[in-house]
This record gives sequence, C-alpha cells and structure tokens, in this order.
Amino acid sequence: MLALFPECRLERRHARRWSVSRRLRVPLLGLALFSALTLTGCTEEPAPSTGPVTLEGDIFGTFYQITIADPVTPGELEEIEQGVLDEMHSVDASMSTWREDSELSAFNQAPLGEWQPLSDELMEVLAISQSVNELSQGAFDVTIGSLVNLWSFGPEARPQEIPDEAVLEQRLAEVGMDAVELDTDKLQARRTRDVYVDLSGVAKGFATDEVAAYLDRQGIDNYLVNLGGEVKVKGRRDGESGLWRIGVEVPRNDTPAAEHIVGLDDISVATSGDYRHYFEQDGKRYSHTIDPRTGRPITHRLASVTVVHPSNAWADAWATALSVMGEDEGMQVANTEHLPVLMLVSQGQGWDSRVSPAFVERFGEDVVDALGLTVVSEASGSLE
Repeated sequence: MLALFPECRLERRHARRWSVSRRLRVPLLGLALFSALTLTGCTEEPAPSTGPVTLEGDIFGTFYQITIADPVTPGELEEIEQGVLDEMHSVDASMSTWREDSELSAFNQAPLGEWQPLSDELMEVLAISQSVNELSQGAFDVTIGSLVNLWSFGPEARPQEIPDEAVLEQRLAEVGMDAVELDTDKLQARRTRDVYVDLSGVAKGFATDEVAAYLDRQGIDNYLVNLGGEVKVKGRRDGESGLWRIGVEVPRNDTPAAEHIVGLDDISVATSGDYRHYFEQDGKRYSHTIDPRTGRPITHRLASVTVVHPSNAWADAWATALSVMGEDEGMQVANTEHLPVLMLVSQGQGWDSRVSPAFVERFGEDVVDALGLTVVSEASGSLE
C-alpha cells in the first residue's frame, strides 16, 4: 500500500515464507565499461555508478528492493548485496515461525517456566512488542500466533473456514503478553503459559532497520530500503536534493492506485491494511487482521493505516496495532503517542483520508492541504 516514484510501485504483503532470488540493476554505462576492461585484460576497477543502482529480489514471501544513490563500483555493489542478504538471513534465522530451526521456534518449544538465552536482536524485538502491547492496551500482541493459525493465516495452513467456537475461546484464553517474561539485563526470556509467539507484525520492520544500519556502516549516505512495503530512507534519491517519494496505495475498481504522494528523508514508513488478505464464507468477509482482545477478525471501516517513525520496527508494530483498533480508537492512541499517522477509512465505494496532527507537523500544512487530507483534532478526536 505504499508506492515509490518514479522508481517503482510497492504493495504490502503479509506472507512470511523465506525465499530469495537476486536481481541486480546497474547503469548500462557501468556494464559497458566493465565489458571493455575485461576484453582488454585490464584489471582496473570499473568507474563508480553515475546514478542510483538497485538490488532487488524475493524475501520473506514478498520482495526486497534496495536503491543506492551514492556512487558505487560493481565490486562494491556486489559486496553490499551480500551484506544485505546476510542481514535478512540473520533476521529470518532468528524470528521466522516457518523455520523449525529458528531461534523463535526454539523459544516457542522450550519448557514452560525455564529461562532461555536470547540474541540481542530477538530480545530487542520482544521488548518493542511488549512496549507497544502496553501502550495499545493489548491491541498489539505477539502471543496471538495460535489464533492466527486457527484462522488459517499462519504456518499451520488450516482450511479457510470459521473456527469452532469452543476451540476459539480456548486459544483466546491462552493469549497474553503477561505470559512472556523478559530479563533484558541477562538477555533471557521465558514463557509462563503455553503461548505461541509470532513476530510477523514487527520482524519485517526490524529487518528493514537492520539492512539500513548495515548500509550506514558501509558509509552509504543516500539509500532506500524497501522490504515488502516497509520503507526506510536516508539522504536523497539523487544524492543531492531530491527527496525520496512515496504514495499510499488505494484500490480503484479493484486496481491499486497510488495517492497522497509525499517526500521523505531520514525516516521510516510502515503500512498495514486488510483489503487484500481475507477469506469469505457464507457471504461474509473475514479479514486477515485478528484482534487479540477478541480472537476474531476486525470488522471496522479502517482499511489502511500508515505510520511514520524513525524506527521501522516501531512503525511496523504501531501500524498493526492501529489497524486492530480501528479509525476512532486508533487515532486517539496515535494522538496520545504523538505518532504521524495517515488512515484510509472506507466510505461506501470510496475512501476518507485522515491524518494525525503529528503527521501535519512532520510534512507541513501545505502538503496536507494539497493532498486534501482531513486532520483529526488532537484535543477532541473530532475531524477538522
């Protein structure tokens, strides 16, 4: 539900299987120079790129796209590509629910009540999850895994049908972040109840942060990281003055279209929405987004929520939480937490676009007015 301009269109995808394919786009000038040097037997390194170059492929059941606007040679780009893949593989090895050998799977299978050593990365994501759970009053809960599986949106791959009510109530009773205790000083955690931790609502955002941090360590000053719609940018798209541009994707006659295009620099954006992933039974639509407080799919009119935050892990978690809450409760919490948020609310055959005051502060009144966005009053929760 985010789109980049003019480089590409993006959509958020929620599958979490791991697969990687690699594609590399380098300016033709660089390729021609490389070929000429090869033919002549020269070992001199080809000249750096003169424009943005892009690494792209498949990851986490969706796609990745890394655009670098700094001058880089083919050799440097190859090394960067391997480093990016290593970062994403590391997150998958730690936090995947699809891999039986992941660190998270081991934690989910560990004996109840026994402290388990955790990596810095998994501890950080669990700590973020715990914080957003508390601030959202339970709307974000990573122990929802057993309910996600029950509703056919997890690795159990159950038939797409409404769960039995008794089974639903049983699994709902098991859910709760109070069953996961963290000892951040000793980097250990334990489950006190047989909860199933599923980090799909935050891990992709964390992976986006990790890739960005890797690029920072390589001295890259101008880049865009996009993992399945989770976006983090730094610097400029042309290495000089042009902001990275994104647009929120909305369906128009079942065809995605990008609207509300804004410029970004040195920030993260995450979007969560429910109009793509659902199943139908007996004429009723069931969203893929499960409310951990009820154990059932959401039914409100909030179709999409976009959160802007320095950390993509936090943005990802908050986007999920606000999607669960709905347009009214979600915007109230966004205002309380001073989050820049853009919501798309279903209105018949169209959409009402609403933003928080913090969104106005981040992008400016001129941008908000030009895009025709409705600001929700921080004081009263009313529309302005």
